[in-house]
Amino acid sequence: MLYNLAIGIYDLIVHIMAPFSRKPRKMMKGHWVVYELLRQQIEKDARYIWFHAASLGEFEQGRPLIEKIRAKYPDYKILLTFFSPSGYEVRKNYRGADVVCYLPFDKPRNVKKFLDISNPVMAFFIKYEFWKNYLDELNKRRIPVYSVSSIFRKDQIFFKWYGGTYRNVLKNFDYLFVQNEASRRFLSKIGINKVTVVGDTRFDRVLQIREEAKELPLVEKFKGDSFTLVAGSSWGLDEDLFLEYFNTHPEMKLIIAPHVIDENHLVEIISKLKRPYVRYTRADERNVQKADCLIIDCFGLLSSIYRYGEVAYIGGGFGVGIHNTLEAAVYGIPVVFGPKYHKFMEAKQLIEAQGAFSISNYEELGSLFDRFLTDEHFHRETGSNAGFYVTNNAGATDKVLSMINF
Repeated sequence: MLYNLAIGIYDLIVHIMAPFSRKPRKMMKGHWVVYELLRQQIEKDARYIWFHAASLGEFEQGRPLIEKIRAKYPDYKILLTFFSPSGYEVRKNYRGADVVCYLPFDKPRNVKKFLDISNPVMAFFIKYEFWKNYLDELNKRRIPVYSVSSIFRKDQIFFKWYGGTYRNVLKNFDYLFVQNEASRRFLSKIGINKVTVVGDTRFDRVLQIREEAKELPLVEKFKGDSFTLVAGSSWGLDEDLFLEYFNTHPEMKLIIAPHVIDENHLVEIISKLKRPYVRYTRADERNVQKADCLIIDCFGLLSSIYRYGEVAYIGGGFGVGIHNTLEAAVYGIPVVFGPKYHKFMEAKQLIEAQGAFSISNYEELGSLFDRFLTDEHFHRETGSNAGFYVTNNAGATDKVLSMINF
């Protein structure tokens, strides 16, 4: 079968690349020990609920559901799997799960072995995860399986004339909890009707993050009473625009958390700055107050830093696509990003709600930022719109839980 051939080729490519590339190497190391890890850690008589997330973003999406189930149904244990090293390596010690490991490649033999050892009582696949052999086998074993926060577009293979095999995969789900009405309609047209529109669990997650946000005394000292722009997950093309504006507007401060924090990129950012700066890892109470720009040269702080901004600029919109807008919007501040946002439903909806703005060049950015600085009503209203959009769309986790039989 073509699908199994494709999985086999992918597996082979990862093996070939492993000696030369860090990511495939980490993946292969994880795969080599996965069955032994499961044998050691799975308790024979326990009932496991299995959550699968491709990577870190999908994990964060599923996290509110994991944690609510853990709190509400403590008799169950949680098995969490990842496909990507960028998810597993960051969350392998996540305390909300009892067992965390890689998901073996979707080959029939691997699938049976994985399910024989783990023996889950139900499974949740987050967003885009549609592994055919796993879903077929779960269905055969009558293990309930749910798709959570999934979203469908008409250009996906399920809706093509040649997508029959993949349409059948979707029939394995006991229920699909989708993000929007359009997804429900697309699925209905191909005969998939066990579908409910619940929204996106990421809204619940960013509200949770806001509640758990760290206080950062050095960032607070840096900000003082100044109008502060927080630029998150920025790339070079983003930085060219907002740094040019920042350099000529002494009435504002800038906190920049670039997507890539290697030394070369940090040096590139510094070379574009014409105002005093300090790197976060070298900041202290004295030098941070003398700086106009604070460069965040470490990971893990961005979601807490947005709380110190009057405006957020989200990077990626001049490249492959924008990064997480909800992490900023949850603080009730307006959000700005580049032109490549159309694949992101929340970005489109934030624009419609007048809580976010897309810019394509320096003139558009400059005009918008001038207005934020001079028109207090506009700034306050757009920020409120962004915050309301997030809180108004929360609640997907509870909707999912209300429809599951434990």
